[in-house]
Amino acid sequence: MQNNWPQRKPLIFIDKYLFFSLVLLSCVGLIILYSASNQNTSLILRQIVRLLIGFIIMLSIAQMNLQKIISWIPWIYLIGVILLALVLIIGDSSKGAQRWLNLGLFRFQPSELMKITLPLMLAWYIGNKPLPPTYTRLLLAIIMIVIPVVLIFKEPDLGTSLLIASSGVFVILLAGMNWRLIASFVAVIVAFIPILWFYIMHEYQQNRVLTFLNPESDPLGAGYHIIQSKIAIGSGGLYGKGWLKGTQSQLQFLPERTTDFIFAVYSEEFGLMGILFLLMIYFFILTKGLYVALHAQDSFSRLLVGSLILTFFVYIFVNISMVTGLLPVVGLPLPLISYGGTSIVTLMAGFGLIMSVHTHRRFLSY
Repeated sequence: MQNNWPQRKPLIFIDKYLFFSLVLLSCVGLIILYSASNQNTSLILRQIVRLLIGFIIMLSIAQMNLQKIISWIPWIYLIGVILLALVLIIGDSSKGAQRWLNLGLFRFQPSELMKITLPLMLAWYIGNKPLPPTYTRLLLAIIMIVIPVVLIFKEPDLGTSLLIASSGVFVILLAGMNWRLIASFVAVIVAFIPILWFYIMHEYQQNRVLTFLNPESDPLGAGYHIIQSKIAIGSGGLYGKGWLKGTQSQLQFLPERTTDFIFAVYSEEFGLMGILFLLMIYFFILTKGLYVALHAQDSFSRLLVGSLILTFFVYIFVNISMVTGLLPVVGLPLPLISYGGTSIVTLMAGFGLIMSVHTHRRFLSY
């Protein structure tokens, strides 16, 4: 007998499977971060605080019905672009890069905000009209991508600019871009590479590419990071050396072991079996995100979730490829494993948007 009673609204909008998989991934991150930092408890406490803030923001965003705030999106994008411009004018500098705004109590990196803002803007702009979009709308969408990407590149921050560009490109591709147009776009990028190399890229960025092609050419200089990373990963074997027993990290041969190269620490201590376990968690999160995108009730939600989850995949793919020598070093953290601040909050905000789309899909009429 069919039940015709109306379905009640839940007290809290949350995807429990996605939530617990993110909690599990964060716990794995804290365990390996404790080892990578040489048992630095103060660093672990700071990471826990940032994770708690991230989860609170994720759960708060998950309670929002995005359809009710959709009119704010263009203004959020405009504020994000203005903040990026202010970084180049009055931003704080650190290690040769000008990427932060000093807000008194803390420093804020506007490029992290754009990781959420750009997919929101493009999904709103493209998704509110019939798909696939017209050439005019595609051109305007590309301009919306180029503006923040150029501002971030000038900080300079090549890794983040490429990541944000990919998030915008994903929205366009998911909107049904013509394959001939895609081929033309790829051809333009390939033709632009010489200009990028000789006139736009900084010397240290060129050195990263050259080091990627032949790290042994400078084993004690530019190639040191990747050589030590490969040694750590290879020495892990099938089951690893054991927690807190990785020689490359504990003896401090491996640079940036709490951030960009933390995957090498994890691989050395937990081996191939540990890597497969970590990849299974990531695979579940990616599959769940793609499921949410596939079952979204409108084009805006589908484009937004699809872009966010594919960008999450780029995070994972680029970081692991970077530390294994398959890609040049670009400075992207391993999601929820590497030590970080603003990036964790931004990442969790993205999952909050994904949860909001999934948990509100049956209650849009309330």
